[in-house]
Amino acid sequence: MTEEAKIVVLAYSGGLDTSCILVWLRQQGFQVVAYLANLGQDEDFEDAKLKATKLGAKEVVVEDQQLELVQDFVWPAVSADLIYEDRYQLGTALARPCIVRGIVRLAVRVGAGYIAHGATGKGNDQIRFELGCHALCPGIKIVAPWKDPAFYERFPGRQELFEYAHTHDIPVPVTPKAPWSIDANMVHISYESGILENPSTHPPEGIFQLTTDPEEAPDTPQYLTLTFKAVSWDLRDARIDTAEGSTP
Repeated sequence: MTEEAKIVVLAYSGGLDTSCILVWLRQQGFQVVAYLANLGQDEDFEDAKLKATKLGAKEVVVEDQQLELVQDFVWPAVSADLIYEDRYQLGTALARPCIVRGIVRLAVRVGAGYIAHGATGKGNDQIRFELGCHALCPGIKIVAPWKDPAFYERFPGRQELFEYAHTHDIPVPVTPKAPWSIDANMVHISYESGILENPSTHPPEGIFQLTTDPEEAPDTPQYLTLTFKAVSWDLRDARIDTAEGSTP
C-alpha cells in the first residue's frame, strides 16, 4: 500500500462516534485527515479543529459550505416543495451531498485512497455518503467502521464507546445520561440515539436548541411570511475525473 493510499479523509463532526473513529482509524495504520463542514450550525469550529488535532489527525479542514448548501441544495428543494412522502423534512438529506462534495474535493487534493464516515448500517446516511462518494470519485474506497465486524464487535453499544473514549482521553459532548447525537445546519436540527430510539419517548427537558420547548412556549400564535423573488443558479457538474485532477 502506498503512502497516499493509507490516507483517509474522515467526515468528522467532533461527536462521540467520529472522535472515537478518528483514534480507531489511526490504530489501524491510517493517516487521518478530518473534514468538518460549516453549514451554519452553532459550533465552536476552532475548538473542534484543535480537538481533532490533539486526537492525532494529520490535517483538519473546516470548510464554510453555507452558500453552497443554500444555492445548490436548499433553494432548489424549497422551490420544488420537496418533502419526502408528504411528511419527512429533508434537512439532513440535503446537507449530506453538500458535505460529500467537500470531502471528495479534499480527498483529491491530499491524494487519499479512502473516505470514512460514522454512519451506521441501519440508516440513510450510509447511502448518502457512500453513493455520493462513488458518484463523484468512483476510484475511492469507503471505510465504514459501523459495518466492519472488527469495529462493531468491539463496540456493540454506546457504553463501550464511552469506555473507549475515557481510556484514550477523548473528550465527548455527550454523556451516558444524555447519549443522543445531534445533526444541525442553518435550516435544520435533528436528534437521535439513546432513549430517543423509542418512538413513544417524549423529547427530554432541555433538548431543544433551535426552537422553544412546546411546554415552555407562549400560547399566543405568531405568523411567519416568506416571500420568494426570482432567483437563478447554475447547475454544476460535480463529477470528478481524478485522472485529470479536476475538482467539483
